[in-house]
Amino acid sequence: MRPVKRPRLAHETEKHRWDRNFADLLQELRVAQAGVQILFAFLLSLAFTQRFEDLNDFDIAVYVVALLSTALATMVLIAPVSFHRLVFRRRQKAALVVVADRLLIVGLALLIPAISSSVLLILDVVLGRWQAVVGCSLTVLVGLLTWYALPLAVRFAGNGDAPRPRRRQRSQVPDS
Repeated sequence: MRPVKRPRLAHETEKHRWDRNFADLLQELRVAQAGVQILFAFLLSLAFTQRFEDLNDFDIAVYVVALLSTALATMVLIAPVSFHRLVFRRRQKAALVVVADRLLIVGLALLIPAISSSVLLILDVVLGRWQAVVGCSLTVLVGLLTWYALPLAVRFAGNGDAPRPRRRQRSQVPDS
């Protein structure tokens, strides 16, 4: 797992770059962790409601998929915290950033089935099977497109590079 070489900002040292990358990664992890923990709490509490006993075999299977994928996403998204604790003050920030980056990508991938199966379960109970399948399919599609296809398309096309500032040309006004 080698980090991708990025052009450095002027006057930015390697240590500062890793610190900046780590700070950016922490912000992304905070957003993902909050969402997955709320979903996990909801799914855990669902099993103790009165209507849970009325679920059919399909809904219980979907619930298990939602619960397990959410539990796995939670663990993977919290893993960088443990990793940081174990390598703290060991001059291994580069390894921390690389590993945390990979864990965040895997955690987000696990969130797609977690969210979509939760949508499938709720819509199946509330609206019916075909509406649930449509809602789940749309959720998967939007997750894959916005979380993976779009960023990868921009990454490979190089469209994310900041444009270079244009030099201002002096206007050629003839002397009168």
